Amino acid sequence: MDRRRHLIGRMWRTQLSAVAICLALVVGLMTACSSTSSTSSTTSGSSTSPISASAFQDHTGVTPTSVTIGNVTTQSAGLFTGALVGTEAYADYVNSQGGVNGRKIVVSGADDQFQGALNKQSMQNVVQSDLASVGGFSLEDSFSEPLIAANPGFPDVTATLDPAKEMLPNNFSPLPASNGWPTGPLLYFKQKYPTQIAHTATIIANLPATELAWGSEKNAMQHLGYRVLYDPALPAGTADFTAQVVAMKNAGVQILFLEQEPENYASAIFRDLGQQNFHPVVVLGAPSYNSQLIGNAGGPDAVNGAYLEQAASLYLGEDAAMIPTIATFNTWVQKVSPGFSLDFFTLTGWLCGELFVDALRNAGTNPSRGSLLQALRSITAFDSAGLIPVSNPAGKVPITCYLLGQVTNGKFHRLEDPPVTGSTQGFRCDGTYYRAG
Repeated sequence: MDRRRHLIGRMWRTQLSAVAICLALVVGLMTACSSTSSTSSTTSGSSTSPISASAFQDHTGVTPTSVTIGNVTTQSAGLFTGALVGTEAYADYVNSQGGVNGRKIVVSGADDQFQGALNKQSMQNVVQSDLASVGGFSLEDSFSEPLIAANPGFPDVTATLDPAKEMLPNNFSPLPASNGWPTGPLLYFKQKYPTQIAHTATIIANLPATELAWGSEKNAMQHLGYRVLYDPALPAGTADFTAQVVAMKNAGVQILFLEQEPENYASAIFRDLGQQNFHPVVVLGAPSYNSQLIGNAGGPDAVNGAYLEQAASLYLGEDAAMIPTIATFNTWVQKVSPGFSLDFFTLTGWLCGELFVDALRNAGTNPSRGSLLQALRSITAFDSAGLIPVSNPAGKVPITCYLLGQVTNGKFHRLEDPPVTGSTQGFRCDGTYYRAG
C-alpha cells in the first residue's frame, strides 16, 4: 500500500509539474509581442523560401476518399488529451458536412507518454504516413523539431511550445507566439487601480518556462509604474499557499496577478485567501479559465469579483449566444468525447484543425504537401469566427487583442469589452507590446 501511495504521489507531482510548465506558456501562446512601441504586423519567422517541387508530388496520406493527419499529444494522465479531442471534434464536424472535396478527414492519434524519444518516434510515423501533423500538444515536441526541420516539405499545423519549432517555415500556428508582454490589460488595471498597483504580487512555479514568462510580465509592469512587492517561485506540486498568503497580507499586497496559474493553483490560492480573510484584487489569465475553478475554489463567494484577461472568447459557453461557433465547438467536442471538460488544449486542437481545413480547401482537388504548404502561406487572417482575435499564422504575427472579463455570481462574463458585432469582434485592442531592452 505504501509503495502504491508513493507511486500515485509521484505521478501526481509529475502531472502538476507538466501542467505548470504548459499552462505558464498558455499566456505565451495566446499573447505575444512585437516591440516596445508598435503593434505592427512584423513577420518575424515567416518564410518566402520556395517550396520544393518534390513536395508538390507528395500525396502521402491522401486517398480518393480520405485525408489522414497525425496528432502527437501527451495523453498520459489525461494531461493534454484535449488537444486530440479538439482536433478530432473539428474533423468530425467537417466530415458531417461531406469532408473536403469529397474526402473525409481521418485523425491518427499518438500518445508520446511524456517521453522525448517516443515523441520523435511518433512524429516520424506521422511524417511517413500522414499528409500533415495537426493539433498535437506536448512538452516533448522539441525532440521532434529536428525532424520537422529536416523535412521542410512536411506541413506542421500545431501550437507548439518549442520556440525553435515555432519559427520553422513549415510550422503554422493559429496562436503565434513570441517574447514579451501585452500592455493592454496592464494599462486597464493601472487606470482602474492606480494606487493598488504599487502593491502588486504574484505566485509562480519555480520552473524555467514559468519564470521566463513572469520575467517578461514583470518587466512590462515595472515599465508602466507597477511595484511588485512579492513574487515567490514555488515547487510545481505546491498545494498549500497559506504561508504565501500570510506573507502577502503582511506585506500590504493589494492586487494579485494569477495570469500564469493553472486552475488547480488558482483554486487553492483562492481557498487560502478566504481562510486568511484576505481579499486583494485578483486578476486571472487563460490557464485559470476552467469550468472547475469556481467549485474547487470553494464556491462563488470565493471567486466573485476576480478579473479575467485572455486572448480568446468565453468559449466554455458564456459567449455562445453571441458567437455561434462556440456552440458548434462545444457540441462536437461532446459528440467525440461525451462528458469531456473543455480546456485550453481542446481549443488549440480545434483551432489547428480548422486552420488545416481552411488550407486544405484551397490546396486543390488532388492535394499534396506542397499545395497544402502553399495554401497555409496565404492565410494571413484567422479568427475561427470570433473564437479568438485575428491572428496571422502565415506571417507568425502574434495576436494583439484580448478579452476582459469578471466573475459575478459564480459565472464569468465580459466586462467593458466592445460589442461582438463591432470591427474587433468583441475584443479590446488597446495598448502595445513591451519587450525589455
